[in-house]
Amino acid sequence: MIKLKILQVNCVYKRGSTGKIVFDIHQGLKENGIESIVCYGRGHKINEPGVYKTSYEILAKYNALRSRITGLQYNGCFIATHKLIRVIKREKPDIVHLHCINGYFVNIYRLFKFLKQNKIKTVLTLHAEFMYTGSCGYAFECNKWLTGCGKCPNLWYATRSYFFDRTHTAWKKMKEAFDGFENMIIASVSKWVEDRAKLSPIMQGHQFRVIGNGIDTKNVFYPRDFQHLLEKHKITNEKIILHVTASFNLREDNIKGSHYIVKLAERLKGENMKIIVIGSRDISLKLPENIINVGQVHDQHELAAYYSMADLTLITSKRETFSMICAESLACGTPVVGFKAGAPEMISLSEYSEFVEYGNIDKLKEVIKKWINKKPFLEQSITRTAKNIYSKEKMYNNYISVYKELQVDEGENIW
Repeated sequence: MIKLKILQVNCVYKRGSTGKIVFDIHQGLKENGIESIVCYGRGHKINEPGVYKTSYEILAKYNALRSRITGLQYNGCFIATHKLIRVIKREKPDIVHLHCINGYFVNIYRLFKFLKQNKIKTVLTLHAEFMYTGSCGYAFECNKWLTGCGKCPNLWYATRSYFFDRTHTAWKKMKEAFDGFENMIIASVSKWVEDRAKLSPIMQGHQFRVIGNGIDTKNVFYPRDFQHLLEKHKITNEKIILHVTASFNLREDNIKGSHYIVKLAERLKGENMKIIVIGSRDISLKLPENIINVGQVHDQHELAAYYSMADLTLITSKRETFSMICAESLACGTPVVGFKAGAPEMISLSEYSEFVEYGNIDKLKEVIKKWINKKPFLEQSITRTAKNIYSKEKMYNNYISVYKELQVDEGENIW
């Protein structure tokens, strides 16, 4: 049996989608007798054995401001990067597993140089696009990342730069970071991400795997009692459409497409339906009467109850590299409809979901009416299928297989 010690690096820990994923992998590794270390850069300091916060918030905010002035997002961070590298040297892991390492808490180029020069075996999970585009987290219809970027058509969105377009420089620096990095496996959270990453000159010549994100389908996301929610929101016989997002607002440039929810609500007036929105930071928003603005829900069990209550979950994102909402909804037995956003239509259970072209409200209304009454006949089969496909156990067991493969292929630990 191969003994392993894994050190994960992520922007956050225990919060947000990637922070929860890192936590689940951390727990799964320990349950399988594998030593596990976590380093993260943003958020509150968490006092747990083997968990290190490597950046101060004031330094991260300084680096964010510096990047807005210089036009480069992923360098700087000297003190925090030095601290992270010091932890890696002290812990001497067999494998370093990188997740979302944006967030102004680490110098990506310097970290890669250290890992590459010291021949440290590395797994990189692509949760977003910035590692293969060189700058932006979502490239949308722009294909400049295929040829080196520069003259960015979406400069503020891609870099938050006040003054300079340094996207070509950032692209070259990212390519240099990957060039010659031989002992690394790149894991994509969806086939959609992998297909795009393989097109990028930045990542040419590397090994790829697809490992979907996992959720707790045993203890959290499963069909559960929701009577208290019906009473709370005074729902009687209305059909429920659920929209869950990280940040609900009505801005036209919102990547989650929340403004389409209002347009849809207008078209559904007179129908016996209510749209429940979870994720707004402003519960005073003026919305149509057939929208119930719940605000933010931090309790995962309460969130699962909302999924269980809904007849349909609605996704209106312009782009997603996975879609935890899709997985969570299906695990709770609720079908999913929405706009085509890249990954959701690929990672969903196709027989229990349907997606239309982004922005086509009329077509979206049609598929809602098509699916709104189907849940009672499908719930058990949806849950049974989703339980295994989206389980966190499947996710971390797949990563353990990759760790062991990398360890065997590359030989003994360099430490």
